[in-house]
Amino acid sequence: MSSDNHSVHIRIEHFGLPPHDTTAGEMASLAGGVFPLSERVENAAGEAFDFHAWYSAWRAERRLGDGVPAPTHLKTEAADSFEALIPWEQLGQAAFQCGPGGEPLPKGGPVRLYVPDGSSACLNVKGVVLCRFIHEEAERGSVTYGFKRTFSPQELRQKR
Repeated sequence: MSSDNHSVHIRIEHFGLPPHDTTAGEMASLAGGVFPLSERVENAAGEAFDFHAWYSAWRAERRLGDGVPAPTHLKTEAADSFEALIPWEQLGQAAFQCGPGGEPLPKGGPVRLYVPDGSSACLNVKGVVLCRFIHEEAERGSVTYGFKRTFSPQELRQKR
């Protein structure tokens, strides 16, 4: 991870769209602001922004109408190669923890995803560098998490 946390980007991939990069600050701004994370996660410190508020605004910004169905899953990947596949239904109270004013977290950043309604604490992913929105009806409800075991040649060349 870069020593300049302000330059750390989060890649967003959504079925049917080209991928793009964003920052924690841009995500927090798009979500409409931050709130104390402790409002959703007991004993958690810091600020957060609502996952669904961000996703809805992001979707509207890209003019994704009713013709593009809602995802069935969110797949997150962390800077340390941990990944989680989270069913959409478990993301009801999800929030991204960020630093003050929507800045990247100084440790465990750029953002950390908390999934209070998740079936496992392992769905809380620190150091999120990729959010991939997936629509796979056949996999609806599937949950997986753990460290990535296979890497593409491009991923091996890429520094995180």
